[in-house]
Amino acid sequence: MDEVVIFTDGGCAPNPGPGGWGAVLISPKHGKRREISGAEAKSTNNRMELTAALMALRALKRPCKVTLNTDSQYLRNAFTAGWLKNWQRNGWRTKNKKPVANEDLWRELIVESERHEINWQWVRGHSGVPENERCDQLVHDARKRLKK
Repeated sequence: MDEVVIFTDGGCAPNPGPGGWGAVLISPKHGKRREISGAEAKSTNNRMELTAALMALRALKRPCKVTLNTDSQYLRNAFTAGWLKNWQRNGWRTKNKKPVANEDLWRELIVESERHEINWQWVRGHSGVPENERCDQLVHDARKRLKK
């Protein structure tokens, strides 16, 4: 199984508002690197964070061992702290009985994540991690393209 390191980021300005997402995919074994990004005219920070991870996982052509680095605790904790399992068990409701935000993206992420072995890692945003900083730039560039 190939190993892939992924960095993702997403954001809006203002939130909610025009949003962008970006991802850097690195195959250490093959020495390959790919950058992907996109934007939506109306979104939220969280939707863009989820979209970045979803699109990065979709970009993988076959099942892989993935280290997915995100600066979103929301995204990482959903998979690592059991939030997704609780939401599903509760009929896509939070512990406060409110509908889970972004259910559509969570469902798609679950499907994509099941294809891979994923190690979800949190990286502090804007802390000088080069690939995370690159993702942030991809987000800004994608949002700029919306204005053209």
